[in-house]
Amino acid sequence: MDSGGRNNEPMVTPWTQSTVYPDMWVDPDEDPRESDAESVDERSTLLDGLRHYRLTMEMKCAGLDAEQMAVRAVPPSTMSLLGLVRHMAEDERHFRRLAGEDSPRIYRTAEDRDGDWNGATADPAVVEDARRQWRTEMELTDRFIARFPDLGTRPGGDAQLRDILVMQIAEYARHCGHADLLRERIDGRVGQ
Repeated sequence: MDSGGRNNEPMVTPWTQSTVYPDMWVDPDEDPRESDAESVDERSTLLDGLRHYRLTMEMKCAGLDAEQMAVRAVPPSTMSLLGLVRHMAEDERHFRRLAGEDSPRIYRTAEDRDGDWNGATADPAVVEDARRQWRTEMELTDRFIARFPDLGTRPGGDAQLRDILVMQIAEYARHCGHADLLRERIDGRVGQ
């Protein structure tokens, strides 16, 4: 088995900032996802899970320039970390649409259903816009959720808020796996 680069791509050596465990992103005591807050009920458990995966996505994109953020996975995929940030901003809105909010699409159009991925170009302004939009959408989602003390509420009529939250957590978890692979391809940084 060839351990070198493929398709004339340079080989990237895995690395980490952790000094305790060589297979971790950061040392456990420096991991921003870890907190002393105990999940005491369903709501805190779900919100902590959502927070965890949002922070994971943020960590995977940290310290990269526009060109690195726009690196595509493998042909013919258009997936990149920048595309993931744009996609997750769209998904935050989609979450609220499922829950009954009128939230129009940000990047996707009828002509370009993959606009979140296709528009992810190596331009610092595009990267900053994506990060700003994603932060805004997360804040709006958090405020939306806070309006409903009962997760059994069906704000959009069909699904309970708890079910929509679980779907959102699953979407982040799935894409954090993609982000792991993309980041390792970019600079060799491995993650926990």
